[in-house]
Amino acid sequence: MEASGGLLYRGDRAILATMHAKEKVVAPIAERFLGLRLEVARGVDTDAFGTFSRDIERVGSQLDAARAKIEAAFERMPDLRLALASEGSFGPHPYIPFCPLEREIVVLVDRRSGLELVGHHATPDTNFAHVVVADNAGGLDFAERVGFPDHGVIVMGCRDGQPAHHLGLFKDVETWDDLTSALHRVIAKAGTAFVETDMRAHRNPRRMRAIKRATIDLVRRARSLCPACGRPGYAVTERLPGLPCSWCGEPTLLIRASVQSCVGCGWRVERAVEAAAAEPRHCGECNP
Repeated sequence: MEASGGLLYRGDRAILATMHAKEKVVAPIAERFLGLRLEVARGVDTDAFGTFSRDIERVGSQLDAARAKIEAAFERMPDLRLALASEGSFGPHPYIPFCPLEREIVVLVDRRSGLELVGHHATPDTNFAHVVVADNAGGLDFAERVGFPDHGVIVMGCRDGQPAHHLGLFKDVETWDDLTSALHRVIAKAGTAFVETDMRAHRNPRRMRAIKRATIDLVRRARSLCPACGRPGYAVTERLPGLPCSWCGEPTLLIRASVQSCVGCGWRVERAVEAAAAEPRHCGECNP
């Protein structure tokens, strides 16, 4: 394989497991910088591995879901050796209160060589949000705030302030008339509606940008060769917290070192950050 400064592949066909138009951002990068001829894996129901609307629970981790999509794509096109898939997750930021965090991965599997590469991107720049409303006006106001109709919304039933898709679920809400109708029907049945931003890629331009950045990270990893065995994918795999406080010397949550490693041969290098100590404002002892 050629990677550093060149293309990992030379016009090889690859399939992308998606139902939500992710090829718009993945394909141009994979073709230009990895040398792949990317096509969508037709007939693969990626929703079967979990949906943001919760009507189908995701089993396993984010990486497990991406791998399952790739395996399903290989089953549809068994003659190919290269496949890609992406998976996103949303939740609270680990350090910033009341701030959502989006995590995206894009995975490439070469089943002939056994190579698996995973590109990552995490960002707080997401419109991940929801509201519980008892009338149409509240739902329409929320939709306007999040950028509907350019950014999609999902309307579902609500019980005790929590989403209840079995009381009504409307995903393909594309116009104001669609939204008004969905709100009316759900509220009439459930009393309240749980309205949230649609996090599917084709209905969420911000998420598309994050998937694009994860694909760029995949390219970086493909071009980074292990100094020990030459395998592509040598990258930062862990960040170690514990940078000491400059006042008391106690460890903080700030990163003290990053770890670069190779999943092929196990080569591992720990590199300390440039800062020798953390400011006291980051210390749980000096600034509790």
